[in-house]
Amino acid sequence: MAVVSRSLFNIGAGLLSARASTRLKRGANAAAAQDKVFAGLIPKLAGGATWKYLGVEAGMKYAEFRSQVPLQTYQSLDRDIERMRTGEADVLWPGACQIYATTSGTAGGSPRYIPVTEAMLAHFRYAGLNSVLWYAVRAGNSRVFRGRHLQVGGSTALTPIPESAPFEAYAGELSGIAALNLPGWVEKHLHEPGAEVAQIADWDQKVAAVTERTMGLDISLVSGLPGWILDQARSLRERSGGGTLKEIWPHLECCVHSGVPLAPYHDKLARALGGGVNFHEVYVTSEGFVAAQDEDAAAGLRVMADAGIFFEFLPMSVYEESRVPDLGSKAVPLSGVAVGVDYALIMTAPSGLARYVVGDVVRFVSLSPARLTYSGRTGLRLNAFGENVSEREVTDALVGVCQRNGWTITNFHVAPIFSRSTMGRVTGRHEWWVELEAGTLITPTGPIIAPEVDAEIKRVNKDYDVKRSSGALEAPFVRLVMPGVFEHWMRYHKKWGGQHKMPRCSSDRKIADELGAALQFAKD
Repeated sequence: MAVVSRSLFNIGAGLLSARASTRLKRGANAAAAQDKVFAGLIPKLAGGATWKYLGVEAGMKYAEFRSQVPLQTYQSLDRDIERMRTGEADVLWPGACQIYATTSGTAGGSPRYIPVTEAMLAHFRYAGLNSVLWYAVRAGNSRVFRGRHLQVGGSTALTPIPESAPFEAYAGELSGIAALNLPGWVEKHLHEPGAEVAQIADWDQKVAAVTERTMGLDISLVSGLPGWILDQARSLRERSGGGTLKEIWPHLECCVHSGVPLAPYHDKLARALGGGVNFHEVYVTSEGFVAAQDEDAAAGLRVMADAGIFFEFLPMSVYEESRVPDLGSKAVPLSGVAVGVDYALIMTAPSGLARYVVGDVVRFVSLSPARLTYSGRTGLRLNAFGENVSEREVTDALVGVCQRNGWTITNFHVAPIFSRSTMGRVTGRHEWWVELEAGTLITPTGPIIAPEVDAEIKRVNKDYDVKRSSGALEAPFVRLVMPGVFEHWMRYHKKWGGQHKMPRCSSDRKIADELGAALQFAKD
């Protein structure tokens, strides 16, 4: 009976893949899909007191919505979300909401609570399935559905929110919440590592438990943040006595990665996975799915325009954190974007968040179909001296230098050093904290790396080049650190494992100074 059930499942997966292929080939009109999504969201938002107060009503057109509803940040909605967490209904979305996703807190500060309504869970189920179907279309077959899918991520255990009492509200990592609410057929035929192991909160214990459970399983897909997949691969390799994941799981064919740019991890992860395993990128935030790969990685990620979220984009040329609510008229819908422009990403979602500035920066590489790339975070930029360097630019610069020299990046962070202030002008340089793997033919040193990353950023960023030429920005300083410094920092901040990630750059020295303390701790 189990064999028959699995056979029927495989047939169904093949039919779904064929249907996804047809939709993608037709090149569905993303703007029309967004119009439909918007029309579906507005009546629901009108049922929320916050949006009703701002004049949102059923049947409202986008032009009215754009003029009447200011852009929102978490700070502007914090009080409304707090009301929801204590049980008040019909605040941002009809009904009450009991489940909240905590953000990873990449940009620093306290984690945020993002409402996860029933409609939002439906969005994650739909978009998550389609992201894997798009891989099957790329592969030209549905073999990826014939094995188990291992999700390397946060715990599924939800924690009661104490300040919500007597109302029962719970918080957890999005990956865990999504895993708790999978369709029954996915849980039965695909999902790993199983309910009991998935609940383990301690990262090191969970990695060990996943290793023991999956050693003898038929895994065809593994997903998660690249760094944590590497952590899991290391445990499996030690348990098996060596070898790649492909050798441990012969039918492994797909690695779904998200959360951070793959480039710093690509070579190391490719070696850990083994030959014949394809990368597949998805772009998902705690606020919702944005895009997924439907072609070669160089083509960018295709916007998931029909998955229930309405997108807007604010040009970074006008973005000012302190003036976000006043910039609503500058934002454009998907039909108004241009190729090669950096935009702050804005979402209106079935969580009740409307015109919400997520904090991500994206750049479109094509319009038909609409495909984009992730450029970084609005708050993770180097701009202490007016150089305006993005997270993506520092990442690409270091990756390029390391690939040319055969070095492998473990982790890094870039921050400013302020050297002097003359006639009101602050000058200084960038300090790079870099951890590389040992065992290379060319011995890496800071003085070797510094001029190369300097040249890379000059090449792609005019503002940086001007600041360097004028003397407002001095040559960068690269500090190579011993193994364990970044791990110590992340463990100290309770960011080791799950969906947490290391901030790549900052315009202040908070993280850099803490890394200095971690370095001293490691020496002692």
